[in-house]
Amino acid sequence: MNDKTDADEADRALKQKHRAMWASGDYPALASELVQDLGAILVDVCKIKPKQRVLDVAAGAGNAAIPAAMMGAEVIASDLTPEMFDAGRHQAADRGVELEWVEADAEALPFEDDAFDVVTSCLGVMFAPHHQAGADQIVRVCKPGGTIGLLSWTPEGFIGKMFAAMKPFAPPPPAGAQPPPLWGSEDHVRELFGDRITDIRAEKRMLAIHSFHQPADFLRYFKSHYGPTISVYKFLGEDQEKAKALDTALTELADSFGDAHGDAAWQMEWEYLIFTATKARA
Repeated sequence: MNDKTDADEADRALKQKHRAMWASGDYPALASELVQDLGAILVDVCKIKPKQRVLDVAAGAGNAAIPAAMMGAEVIASDLTPEMFDAGRHQAADRGVELEWVEADAEALPFEDDAFDVVTSCLGVMFAPHHQAGADQIVRVCKPGGTIGLLSWTPEGFIGKMFAAMKPFAPPPPAGAQPPPLWGSEDHVRELFGDRITDIRAEKRMLAIHSFHQPADFLRYFKSHYGPTISVYKFLGEDQEKAKALDTALTELADSFGDAHGDAAWQMEWEYLIFTATKARA
């Protein structure tokens, strides 16, 4: 077997592992309960208009794709994990909109060059393991003069720190894979796209999380709902000592990012980066 065939088989295995990870737990519920507003924020920043052709990459259950469709755009929601599409279809029907759902790898999108007026990804492409490949595909399918809009967790924010806390307990990443929160670094994203984009705007914002009464509530929720967290605990298996150490690390991290303001309940703030740009014209 030659090196290319070996690499192709390894990539297929990695993508199947990613699909299984995101199919575990209940990410559509998490997205609806915790980060629902972020998709609409991205759609608003991208100024999506009626009749525009929009592709949402790594769309999950349509957190950004559905709000884009509500603006009258013609939307395709693509994701490596089609198990999440049923939840998205139900949400779209509840909001009275239709869109197309397509199983697709963010690193090998099955769409023609220059096909979309707007290409978005809300907490999506950042989890594709090979960042340059994901960025290259986004640029390829966006029309010259079209809009690229990305919303990603930052390395310095809570979710970025959570991935750092889980890293010592997780299996070594595959060769060439990069940490997801790097997409929340403006410099990193600029480097990925290079001179293929113009009119760059980048802004860090905070998402207030009110769903948990205390750090232990966060831990229980993420251990049952969030695929990346579930996969790390699954890797630890029966090693109770390491599992308890991870429990402690995540609980302490949540506590450090949480606070009670006056008479208000305990809340957390999660930092994210909104990055928008225009695809350069030839």
